[in-house]
Amino acid sequence: MGLIDHIKPIFWEQGDSSRGIYAYRFNFSRIWKLTVWLTLAVTVIPLVVMTAIDYRVSQAAMESEILLRTTRLVSNTRRSVAYFLDERMTAIDFVIQNDPYRSLKNPVRLAQILTHLKRSFGGFLDLGVIDDQGIQIAYAGPYALSGKQYREAGWFKEVAQKGIYLSDVFLGYRNIPHMVIAVKHEHPPDGFYVLRATVDMNRLNNLLMDLEVGGDGDAFLINRQGVLQTPSRRHGGVLEQIALEVPPYSEHSQVRQILQYTKGPLVIGYAYINSDTPFILMIVKEKDRLMGAWKQSRTQMIGFLFGSIFVISLVILGGSTFLVNQIYLADKRRVMACHQMEYANKMASLGRMSAGVAHEINNPLAIINEKAGLMRDLLVMDQKCRNDPKLVGLIDSVIAAVDRCSDITRRLLSFARHSGAPAKELDLAEVVREVLGFVGKEAEYRCLDVTVEKAEDVPMILSDRGRLQEIFLNLINNAFAAVSDGGKLGVAIEKYDESKVMLRFADDGHGIPKEDLEKIFEPFFSTKIGKGGTGLGLSITYGLVQELGGSLKVQSEPGKGTTFTVILPICLERPCSEASDGGRSGENLSIEPEAANENSTRR
Repeated sequence: MGLIDHIKPIFWEQGDSSRGIYAYRFNFSRIWKLTVWLTLAVTVIPLVVMTAIDYRVSQAAMESEILLRTTRLVSNTRRSVAYFLDERMTAIDFVIQNDPYRSLKNPVRLAQILTHLKRSFGGFLDLGVIDDQGIQIAYAGPYALSGKQYREAGWFKEVAQKGIYLSDVFLGYRNIPHMVIAVKHEHPPDGFYVLRATVDMNRLNNLLMDLEVGGDGDAFLINRQGVLQTPSRRHGGVLEQIALEVPPYSEHSQVRQILQYTKGPLVIGYAYINSDTPFILMIVKEKDRLMGAWKQSRTQMIGFLFGSIFVISLVILGGSTFLVNQIYLADKRRVMACHQMEYANKMASLGRMSAGVAHEINNPLAIINEKAGLMRDLLVMDQKCRNDPKLVGLIDSVIAAVDRCSDITRRLLSFARHSGAPAKELDLAEVVREVLGFVGKEAEYRCLDVTVEKAEDVPMILSDRGRLQEIFLNLINNAFAAVSDGGKLGVAIEKYDESKVMLRFADDGHGIPKEDLEKIFEPFFSTKIGKGGTGLGLSITYGLVQELGGSLKVQSEPGKGTTFTVILPICLERPCSEASDGGRSGENLSIEPEAANENSTRR
């Protein structure tokens, strides 16, 4: 039996057992469906809602954490870059404020200052002093730039105007990426000079490249035109145009998301490195990578949700099926008890009716029998009529008809009297033939071939005649219903073992499908629903056989007939009901056929 068979209710294909104005209360399919759906609703819906809430809350928390970490990283890196630039700008300003003009014009002194700067700060490539005409009057460094004219250079004009200048990264004469720091100093009476330093970008590049960005992230500097000032892992090399949009100016660190991008959604943190510098710090992270841990948790959460729903559904289906099955079975037992009471009352009424019919028939039969006997005696005494075969034959026909009616009333009284009577020794073949006497006319009308065969070693058994009659009558009626006109029913009585006997009722009817054999003895199961079947006959028969200490089995094959096997103990193990027959109206009112015959004989 599979899982579906355990979950599937037993009442699913059998319909409801109760009808009437309160039938809806016994609509077990509807009760089962309501139980399942309501229980699923109150358990699964809160689970789904809580999972959805947790899904959104955990996603929002994860995104908020990513934005917070990015903002913190941007702020810290911004301070580091700003400190790097401020440190070198301050150093140049200190040099120009500390050393007089005549000292700075000395190439030897300028070279000493460059050496001190390299040793103290690092990153300085050369130093130069430019007068107010834009001529480099002193130079210390690896290139021959003394006397170079910068009057028309943009940076010279800007430093002359603002007093300090920090350039973008460019290649220049050196053909390597670098930037320039230039500081103006007044030289009375009306002139000025500029101290110009070239800064190597390697230190700044290493600072950004060594950051632990996460999410396959990238940290780099751009200028305000979107040109890369430091190399980027994923967005190009130095002095290349970045594909991303230049973010708007902000005094504070900012983080934003770009959900539509060729390589997937991005989280971008940026900060402007002071307002007097051209640099913008950019930290770019791939959001999918950052959300990887959350996506794994999301998969586990969704898997847990569906697993929980599956388990809850199985438990609810199984529990609801079990509970409604118990209600259904309890209702079946209730209905069956009512039907059994009805059946017992019907049998009692049948007994009383049989006794009354026997009483009403036996009295006229006794009179007819008595008068016919008297007529025969008178004919015997009359010498003329003694040898008249016609008259004697007519009187014998009347007496034979009376005897036949007496046999019929005797069977009725036997059926009524022995139901619930104490156990007696019985001949099973005789009991079977008594029962066949009730249905003999149907068998004769339908041309049914009914045979009773008894083995020689079958002993008498001690049992309840009335219950045996009910059992045999139900089995024979079932066989008659299964066979078509001209069919066969064979009753075989054999010895089963030393303590039991066996009766086989074999017909050649339409048979029983295999799937129905397991349900054939269940109450209210019938293949004749709507055709007069109640589904109680075999159930009651099965119960009666068990009451007698026996067993009932069935073998069948569609199209080849059915065989019911009744195994009964030779001696009844449990005493039968001690119900008294003193209340039977037939015994008090009727004249027994045997007594009538004795009276007629005496007369």
